[in-house]
Amino acid sequence: MLKPRPERLRELVRQLPKAELHLHIEGTLEPELMLELARRNEVKIPYASAGEARAAYDFTDLQSFLDIYYGAMSTLIEERDFHDLTMAYMKRAASQGVVHAEIFFDPQAHTSRGIPFNTVVSGIHRGLEEATSSLGMTSSLIMCFLRDMSPDSAMQTLEEALKYKSWIGTVGLDSKELGNPPRKFTDVYAKAKSEGFMAVAHAGEEAPAEYVWEALNVLKISRIDHGYHMFEDGDLVNKIVKERIPVTMCPLASIGVEYFKSVAEIPIRRALDLGMIACINSDDPAYFKGYVAENFDALIDAIPLDEKDIVLLARNSFEASFLNEAEKERYIKRLEDTSSAVAR
Repeated sequence: MLKPRPERLRELVRQLPKAELHLHIEGTLEPELMLELARRNEVKIPYASAGEARAAYDFTDLQSFLDIYYGAMSTLIEERDFHDLTMAYMKRAASQGVVHAEIFFDPQAHTSRGIPFNTVVSGIHRGLEEATSSLGMTSSLIMCFLRDMSPDSAMQTLEEALKYKSWIGTVGLDSKELGNPPRKFTDVYAKAKSEGFMAVAHAGEEAPAEYVWEALNVLKISRIDHGYHMFEDGDLVNKIVKERIPVTMCPLASIGVEYFKSVAEIPIRRALDLGMIACINSDDPAYFKGYVAENFDALIDAIPLDEKDIVLLARNSFEASFLNEAEKERYIKRLEDTSSAVAR
């Protein structure tokens, strides 16, 4: 007897290989690990239990989330902490079918509180290397600039990153978007591009379509993170579709900070129908009640999706990645073989 269709789709999500391209490693800090790190590093936090911490994860907008997000980071101090954080995410992601991850990290959020850049990046890199050897996953690092800090601070961070170019392949832009337009970081991105970094940016998340235009035309990004407000501008949508500019979307996070009232409002179905290279990601899963599979589950429950849509979203995750063409082809072949086997 066939299982109900939603259940079959949820199983398919977990069986298919996929990439995750919009994931803040600091946003994977589960309350249990936060409490352990607080004990290990003798840091005082305002929560006595994991349940108490989760109860505080009730956000009304981006800023209310960021306040708790940055507060929890105070428990990340030693290289070991960043390694443990990274490995915890990679194991969880692997259990849901993620085979490749391109991971954001926010060095300014750590260096500004006295944690050396080397401590942060070395711990994360060691975790990623361990995931390659023990889980067979591939990965790369995206160093984000905090847009509510100064361009000078971003440039200083970029200068520190240059000696780690073999570990960090891409630069990004995150944190409070409104009032911090992409053009604020024109010189930083120009320098990063001249040094060989790829470029992405959060744009059109809480700010208008103009921010997406700036990110594309001024910062010269190759992939848009969130981008929901792009649908306000038909010319922008046409450009994104025609030029096949990928867009990373994060359903549960977008509900969590109340950009949308329901998953059904998020324009993922529209993006697919237009032929956009849209893919599904978890953003800050510890805070928004779900990793990549749970984000797919939310979509399955809210909008019309079938098996072909699920496979397409998984394929898009590889198409949107910064893997080289041979690596993309290898993973897409693996995806096709898996989807064919599951369909039998």
